[in-house]
Amino acid sequence: MSIPQERRVVTAIPGPKSRELLARKQAAVPPGIGTALPVFVTRAGGGVLQDADGNSLIDFGSGIAVTSVGNAAPKVVERVRRQVADFTHTCFMVTPYESYVRVCEKLNELTPGDHDKRTVLVSTGAEAVENAVKIARHATGRPAVVVFDHGYHGRTLLTMTLTAKNMPYKEKFGPFAPEVYRVPLAYPFRWPSGPENCAEEAAEQAIDMITKQVGADNVAAVVIEPIAGEGGFVVPARGFLPRVAEFCRTNGIVFVADEVQTGFARTGTMFACEDEGIVPDIITTAKGIAGGLPLAGVTGRAEIMDKVHAGGLGGTYGGNPLACEAALGVMETIEEEDLVARARHIGDTMLPRLRALQERFDVIGDVRGRGAMIAIELVEPGTKVPNPAAVQEIVRRCHAEGLLVLTAGTYGNVLRFLPPLVIPDHLLDEGLGILEKAIAEL
Repeated sequence: MSIPQERRVVTAIPGPKSRELLARKQAAVPPGIGTALPVFVTRAGGGVLQDADGNSLIDFGSGIAVTSVGNAAPKVVERVRRQVADFTHTCFMVTPYESYVRVCEKLNELTPGDHDKRTVLVSTGAEAVENAVKIARHATGRPAVVVFDHGYHGRTLLTMTLTAKNMPYKEKFGPFAPEVYRVPLAYPFRWPSGPENCAEEAAEQAIDMITKQVGADNVAAVVIEPIAGEGGFVVPARGFLPRVAEFCRTNGIVFVADEVQTGFARTGTMFACEDEGIVPDIITTAKGIAGGLPLAGVTGRAEIMDKVHAGGLGGTYGGNPLACEAALGVMETIEEEDLVARARHIGDTMLPRLRALQERFDVIGDVRGRGAMIAIELVEPGTKVPNPAAVQEIVRRCHAEGLLVLTAGTYGNVLRFLPPLVIPDHLLDEGLGILEKAIAEL
């Protein structure tokens, strides 16, 4: 890696140059665009971010699971460099190009299931989810969409409606899209009768609500994250997802796996739904697909995808040639560096250390996740009452020490960890040490 893989704190964080840039940002950008850590990045790669003041921070966020293969990954950079010299845009709907087709072929190959598939490329995860719903409605002729507690699917009108959390995503942005129904998620840590009953009872409740309140014959799609992302990295109790998928198959409902955050090796399998052998009818991808360039995909069964009439899908920037080349570079990197195994290694490193912290500090109510998608949920000691204040204090301490961490959770009480899959072991270890110190000092 061309950038030194070391933590280096030479100023307060944020430093004077970042504070100057933050003042400019506040004068030019509305406050609705929040910032987790107001340091202005000048270089990044491997497991570090360098800011305008010369600080080098350990990255436990990956741009929210985007730069999984590392920032400015060599294969991504080289492919984009060549493409930008040839052409930057034609619009695939006007004059197509091969890289779009190659990305679709790769997604058809890599996503779960050996059935005939088709893929459409768009620009963002929210756009992918919207298109999945459009396609499911068109193919089934049904209006209703079912989603789950703690789910997050985007910020557009429809995906904001699909999202469970009000603040900050939905507050005062209504009215919302119609024919969207929400049912319980199997959340083991917070299930009333305990984790041992969670999968069966949550599935029974969800199916009962769909059947009674919506009518299975009215449902076009069930949309679910195999691991709830912004909702707190909630890993549904084992058996829940297969039960929901089977209900969908029985009733002609399109099962949509939203793998925008969980996809592309993040959870120790190429896609998170593979952990329980689930084969979605449609799978949406984005974030880690293109190393930071805007690209997303909707991949589904050919008999569903082919239902939509010519011109019914698309978008001016969808499948931009630079992003397509970046995606091909990402997929090459994942395969050649075996980053699926690397994600498992990261999980095998982080989870035991975080569980050891849980035994020492009763502010940690739950430790969960798979691969390099890990979270701890903080509570008032001795209870399950959410403790967002503890999260904010730990984040403040970590950031001051040069460790970037992110928050999540319906109640704002979850620390989520998404390190780049290429992060060196010594930085992973050092970052965990900083986190441990912050929790101990709390």
